[in-house]
Amino acid sequence: MSVLSGVNVVETEISAAEREWNHEVVRKIGADFARSSDTHLIKLELPRLTEAGIDLYLKDESTHPSGSLKHRLARSLFLYGLSNGWIRRGRPVVEASSGSTAISEAYFARLLGIPFIAVAPKSTAQAKIEAIEFLGGEVRLTEPGNIYEDASRIAEETGGHYMDQFTYAERATDWRGNNNIAESLFSQMRLERNPVPAWVVVSAGTGGTSSTIGRFIRYKPNQVGDTRLCVVDPENSVFYDCYQSGDRSLTLSTGSRIEGIGRPRVEASFIPSVIDRMMKVPDAASIAAVHWLERLIHRKCGGSTGTNLYGALNIAEDMISNGQTGSIVTLICDPGDRYLGTYFNDEWIEGQGLDLAPYLAALDKFAVGT
Repeated sequence: MSVLSGVNVVETEISAAEREWNHEVVRKIGADFARSSDTHLIKLELPRLTEAGIDLYLKDESTHPSGSLKHRLARSLFLYGLSNGWIRRGRPVVEASSGSTAISEAYFARLLGIPFIAVAPKSTAQAKIEAIEFLGGEVRLTEPGNIYEDASRIAEETGGHYMDQFTYAERATDWRGNNNIAESLFSQMRLERNPVPAWVVVSAGTGGTSSTIGRFIRYKPNQVGDTRLCVVDPENSVFYDCYQSGDRSLTLSTGSRIEGIGRPRVEASFIPSVIDRMMKVPDAASIAAVHWLERLIHRKCGGSTGTNLYGALNIAEDMISNGQTGSIVTLICDPGDRYLGTYFNDEWIEGQGLDLAPYLAALDKFAVGT
């Protein structure tokens, strides 16, 4: 009975053990942040760009412990869920993901000692499924259009938390700084020939990375000057069309071939108003670009890196045509060994009806300035 009102009051209280667990797992996430907060910035040396006074950089997010750009997002989502009291000891975290986010979230779930369930499209690369399972996660495959509803249902049935990266990506990340990807990128550029990038080029998956970088640019005008943000989108994705039309109700029945980016619906974390330019990149161009990049850096990268790179090179071409100099920064999102059965498999490429040859020829000509 309440002394003041004389009525029954239902009270709940977080136990001391639960509170202690929360503090301990937040400390563990902080320790991971200290160990892996930054990634390398690779300068791509191309004769034509050098002669034109343009510098092109690739920020290599594949070197994170969980192997991709999504490591930053997963860390932010876990901290957001813990801070809101949504993630509890012994209860599963559930996510809808095509692979890389799920791998990163499985990494953090194992770090914290809690169950993890990934709901992924049936087309997800086998190497990604194996990576999730290696980290102790469970994978449940479904139709691409059902991943959201299935993930929400499984979380409810198990008493767990649906992480929902597509809604919370732009909310969970501190876009003002705190060593997010934008602050890291601009800090690393300070000693370069053109320290303030003319353009940053990224792809849209959840929309979280583009929102973080776009907001940071507007929040730090004295630091980033006139930097502009270009977002590249693959085939079978609605983000570009949403940007052009303003219609957030757009949907598609097919999924993107470039895993990790491109969506069949406009996700809540996609913020068009912070984007200066969008570009639609053919899938054949994206895949050709990672084959071409492998010859330059002797490493395989994922398809979304190809989308980023192809977009960045188109930006460079425009700058050359306009007589502009400066720097362009884009991202290596994840390693190519996750896609040996697809983007680096000739039979798969042929089966998809993709012809890489024209794009490879164009990239070779661009590199040497012909």
